[in-house]
Amino acid sequence: MRNVHLLGVSALALAIASPAFAQQKAADNNSIEEIVVTATKREQTLQDVPISVAVTGQQTIERAQVKDLIDLQSVVPSLKVSQFNATGQTNFVIRGFGNGNGNDGIESSVGVFIDGVYRSRSAAALDDLPEVERIEVLRGPQSTLFGKNVSAGAISIVTKKPQFETGGKVEATMGNYNQKQIKGTFTTPLSDTLAIRLSGSLNKRDGFFTNVITGNDVNTRDRWSVRGDVLWEPTDKTSVRIIADYNKIKETCCAVAQIYNGPATQAIGAVLGKQIGNPNDIFSYNVVFNTDPSNDLSGKGVSGQIDHDFGFAKLTSITAYRNQKNASFQDIDFSGADISNNRTANNIKTFTQEVRLASNSDGPLNWLIGGFYEHEKLDTGRTITYGKDIRSYADVLSGAVPATLLGALPPTLRPALTGKSNLYALEFLQSLATPTLVKPGSTYFQAGQGLNDYYSMTQRSYSIFGQADYKVTDKLTITGGLAYLSDDKKASSNVVMNDPFSALNLAAVPQFQAIGLPGNLYQALGALQFFYANTTNHAPVNFPNATESGELKGDKVTYAIRAAYDFGHHINAYVSYSTGWKAGAYNLSSDSRPPNANGVGRTAQPENVDVYELGVKTSFTGGYANVAVFKQSIKGFQSNAYTGLGYSLVNAGEESVKGFEFDSAWRPISWLNLTAAATYLDPVYDSFTGAACVNYDTARCPVNPATGLRPNFRNLTGDTPAGIPKWTVSGSATINHDFGNDYSGYARVEYDYVSKTQLTETVPPNLNSYSQNVVNASIGVTNRANQIDIMFWARNLTKDKYLISAFPTVAQDGSYSGYPSQPRTYGVTVRKSF
Repeated sequence: MRNVHLLGVSALALAIASPAFAQQKAADNNSIEEIVVTATKREQTLQDVPISVAVTGQQTIERAQVKDLIDLQSVVPSLKVSQFNATGQTNFVIRGFGNGNGNDGIESSVGVFIDGVYRSRSAAALDDLPEVERIEVLRGPQSTLFGKNVSAGAISIVTKKPQFETGGKVEATMGNYNQKQIKGTFTTPLSDTLAIRLSGSLNKRDGFFTNVITGNDVNTRDRWSVRGDVLWEPTDKTSVRIIADYNKIKETCCAVAQIYNGPATQAIGAVLGKQIGNPNDIFSYNVVFNTDPSNDLSGKGVSGQIDHDFGFAKLTSITAYRNQKNASFQDIDFSGADISNNRTANNIKTFTQEVRLASNSDGPLNWLIGGFYEHEKLDTGRTITYGKDIRSYADVLSGAVPATLLGALPPTLRPALTGKSNLYALEFLQSLATPTLVKPGSTYFQAGQGLNDYYSMTQRSYSIFGQADYKVTDKLTITGGLAYLSDDKKASSNVVMNDPFSALNLAAVPQFQAIGLPGNLYQALGALQFFYANTTNHAPVNFPNATESGELKGDKVTYAIRAAYDFGHHINAYVSYSTGWKAGAYNLSSDSRPPNANGVGRTAQPENVDVYELGVKTSFTGGYANVAVFKQSIKGFQSNAYTGLGYSLVNAGEESVKGFEFDSAWRPISWLNLTAAATYLDPVYDSFTGAACVNYDTARCPVNPATGLRPNFRNLTGDTPAGIPKWTVSGSATINHDFGNDYSGYARVEYDYVSKTQLTETVPPNLNSYSQNVVNASIGVTNRANQIDIMFWARNLTKDKYLISAFPTVAQDGSYSGYPSQPRTYGVTVRKSF
């Protein structure tokens, strides 16, 4: 959050969730110290703060082997983090809401902040975590104080500041799959007012998967990062913090398995003689690519934070600039044939500025006002090219020339087409009229043909926000917040189609018209038009143009109202109503269409969120239990379904979810720590008439035999949205023991459960519905005198197997692919503090 210390609202939960709290008390004392926080700019305990938030502390991060934000979901059940077909394509979901993966024109509904700096794209938050103080996950819309793209929630990473005492930590990890990781941090004062912290990491690992075609590993890890942090405190009222960082990722990623082979994929194996994936052995950790996928990502940035205490209020200013680059290459037909390849790249430059002023009053009224500005320049695109096997594949898919077509031809032409494909027949007939333009067998579907799909976008956004807390009585506190948000996007496209077959209007081919084209032949050939088949011009329409300005503007006022009441006896409750907003988005993919044309629209309108929430927080000897019940709805939810070659970006009329969250921890005896958390969600599409059509839903998406095409949309109103589990449950148990003579030890086990869930709406439910039952464990010994920790750990100890997500296989109608879960990993970590 820009107001990062607002996010410390669960320091008590932090102490309990981390095994460290057991060491803060005497061995014969299982009580919990009251933790004071400053969530509303005045000192409060967690039980007084009317916010649903989960906080993960440093020791939990270390002992649960949380290496990046993907691992964080194992300790926060309401959070889901998924990585898809590239290192930079990662999606964050809170309470079932979240989007933005893969399509650079749409931003995430879950904002990620590192030391108060907003990361505009999810990939920017994937560098290995530095020396972390805590990670906070705020659930529900946070637009009143965050402003930018937090309509579903926010994640804040708070790193440790430089210290005015020399110290540091060095950590080394070795594990299976030849994992080797080294990370370290060092802090020291340079003067009485100036201190620095230097951090770095190097992380390498072999791949979890093997490409059976090349013999090389896939899903490797190869990344490094450096970070410099300077803290200057010239007076006791002023501090300046400057952070610069750089991270580099160069990995072979990501693995894709075939989960169902339709006729097209089967033809690659049976007719072309190329190897294909085996859907009966999804979790063999073998993949079939004719080339290895690659990812090259770098991120760098600098930020400066100034805090000054005026006495009556504290001023905070955060200025940041970031530059992220991402390039990837992938065989997108996921087979041993060289059919199609995809090169993608983007370059994102982001400047942000925030200023806020928070009161320091000891009276009943406390307030905060502020503003935020962002300017971003984005260049993104991809080049899809056909490989050397594309023509053979297209000939197979088009089928052999039927007898009806041969019979309609003059006898002199029949021998030339006997035993040939329908695609060849088309070229042959066209060549009779245009011999210089069309040559049978060498015009359509040639290696190097394809699509250049490039876009640029400039975005300016700002928000003005404020919040006030008023203590009506010693028991009752009222909170009100208000924010004005404005967003302006200017986008342009430069799409060039180099696929002459997709550019054809098959219904108007004169040679076919003359003999009468059979419907089944049209359908077979129409299925080969992989690009722009559903547009009247069979080609892209670049923008801006005479009818499209290429600009998308919007603004909104959001607000939040909360009341918190202390019932005494360690029971507090709150009730709140809050609204959120996320600006409109551009569909920067080849599924983008001009307004009112066939296909998905060019843009999606803004999301409008409202949430009713009731929470009760209780504490008791040795623990706490908190529950929040909510009803959350998003009008205009920006659905961003991956269709295999592009994205169907459309607004759902309304999507809502009812549910509750439960968090608890208990220390029944001094040496045992227990935690439990659960999230229950009951989602529904209240209105969604424009969902992308899919081939398995034949009732709502029937094929038109005259064109070979399906409708563009189907109606999902009343359906349960995919990707939202009804139940997610996590729990942990940690045993601590003091051996004396400066030695202590612990053993920790955690269990994460996700109920059976359909992962995506573009794949049949029977192929992509999975549950999760994951067990992680660690055991460690600490030498307090030498400050050395040795930990043995394992993730996915029981080898639970599930899909992370799934999608229609590219250019293979009726086939489906998916992303298998990671196998069991284990290793040893040694830490030395000084």
